[in-house]
Amino acid sequence: MKHLVILAGGKGTRLKDRLGDLPKPLIPIGGKPLLEHQVELAKRHGFDEITVFVCYRPDLIEAALGDGNRWGVRIRYEIEKQPLGTAGAVLAGVERLADQFVVMYGDTMVNVDLGRIVQAHERSGAEAALLLHPNDHPLDSDLVEMDSQNQITAFHNRPHATDRYFQNLVNAGLYVVNKRALAPWVGLNQPMDFGNDLFPAMLTRGIRLQGYNSPEFIKDIGTPARYDHVSQQYADGIIERSSLTTKQRAVFLDRDGTLVKEMSAHGISSADQLELLPHAAEALHLFNQAGLRAVLVTNQPIVAKGFCSDAELQVIHNKLETLLGREHAFLDRIYFCPHHPEKGFPGERPELKIDCNCRKPRTGMVDQAVRDLNIDLRHSWFIGDTTVDLQTAKNAGVRSILVSTGYAGMDGRHQVQADYTCADLLEAARLILKPTHL
Repeated sequence: MKHLVILAGGKGTRLKDRLGDLPKPLIPIGGKPLLEHQVELAKRHGFDEITVFVCYRPDLIEAALGDGNRWGVRIRYEIEKQPLGTAGAVLAGVERLADQFVVMYGDTMVNVDLGRIVQAHERSGAEAALLLHPNDHPLDSDLVEMDSQNQITAFHNRPHATDRYFQNLVNAGLYVVNKRALAPWVGLNQPMDFGNDLFPAMLTRGIRLQGYNSPEFIKDIGTPARYDHVSQQYADGIIERSSLTTKQRAVFLDRDGTLVKEMSAHGISSADQLELLPHAAEALHLFNQAGLRAVLVTNQPIVAKGFCSDAELQVIHNKLETLLGREHAFLDRIYFCPHHPEKGFPGERPELKIDCNCRKPRTGMVDQAVRDLNIDLRHSWFIGDTTVDLQTAKNAGVRSILVSTGYAGMDGRHQVQADYTCADLLEAARLILKPTHL
């Protein structure tokens, strides 16, 4: 049995003009109630049991969904006598839930491959998996930090200190939970929120939480502006294309000389050296809005050479994400190769001095992105400033664009021609987003 929990207690005060007396989860998207989209999603991914937690106007929600028979699922209702928050409501009714269940908020439009996140959760051995994603406003979002194994290490609630840089990973509001992990909080009967209260408390107790980073569509409709934006994205087909069950179009991006300024022959070894190139964030914003996956693939041999530690490189990339976020842009993924085949550098790391498959122009990082994001290489692009980037594109079988920033193709490493040449990343973005290229 696959069990979905939908938290549908919201009244929708800010949407009163659109809703009338309807509860928020019944607001129409594309001509049908939001909750109906969620039930259909659950059915597509093999869920047969749905529990809907309701508070405001449960009669209207039950009238809209019924017992679930028309979708071939079973729908039950838990009525909150008093608002207990997202986690508090689940804890109050947890005895009637399956040993493992997925939690979804009833005011979010969702198109996520639920099977993928459940499988990732089960492989991880964690007690809960949280769907995380980058967004275009991380500075006013609650952020989640995770390690290289995708294990969550910290929660950073807003407001954020201006002198610190965090990963652009936002709690999207969809979880896979093992019921046994909730035992310490069952019976408290007090208001509690998953993101602000329960998950941080679980982390404090040493309970393992796994982050599941996905670019798939999940957005709340809590304000008129958000609702209108989601409705337009639905009409434009962006929501339908976002699920990882569908092949994704991607733009692979080099870092130094393409997205950020080229600083030295050794690369960027500290966060204070990193500076975005003009119009780079604007270009990424265009990709984000069009639903193309923006994937950074960068050789970082400074790690193997001992010029920069793993932790320092993480801060550099955190700063990159922060700077992009300030201009309402984001990267869907960052992949880097820390290796370098040549020895003889003072302070080098012997374990990283290898001839690897991920160092460009080999395609290991691209191949990993294809596996992680279900990328369609035939309809994807690679943008870079060196012949190494162009050779990587050729090896991967994607169209290439050489930008005239950075080395502007003058590195002389490979005898290869770009499919297109552009002045900078913004010009490249406008070229890619022409209707003839989409």
